Amino acid sequence: MDTKDEAEFREFVASCGSRLLRTAFLLTGDRGHAEDLVQLALERTARRWSGLAGSPEAFARTVLLHAATDRWRRRRARVQEVFDDVHEPSIADGVDQLLLRRDLVAALQQLPSQQRAALVLRYFLDLSEKETARELDISVGTVKSAVSRALDRLRTLVPADLNQEAYR
Repeated sequence: MDTKDEAEFREFVASCGSRLLRTAFLLTGDRGHAEDLVQLALERTARRWSGLAGSPEAFARTVLLHAATDRWRRRRARVQEVFDDVHEPSIADGVDQLLLRRDLVAALQQLPSQQRAALVLRYFLDLSEKETARELDISVGTVKSAVSRALDRLRTLVPADLNQEAYR
């Protein structure tokens, strides 16, 4: 990588790194695994940097999704990991937001991997149905049904009324 490419890549990491980490965390539910996935995605993006035309963030996100999917596949063969809520957001966000985030991340971990990925791409990254389908290499109809099922399941896992006693 020449000096110009290296400077562009550093700028890319500075501008997109936190988004990629947030996406990876939502996909994995574990900050350590999320950091590992982002590092892998950035490494592969750097190796192809000079040949990437268009959106390097889309390429990095695709690598991230594929790595997360590979992790889910390997994980099925192992003993199920227990969600670790050590990596919660700062208390400065407010207790109610802290509890909501904790419950939302825990609920996301209970969704099947394809539903979780579709939900994260559609609502946390604000991609269109078509873009989500392209990222996941599935049809738009599959994205719609996966998101619908995921939202239905989340409604049963996370209380709809955020003013409940548990969130005060």
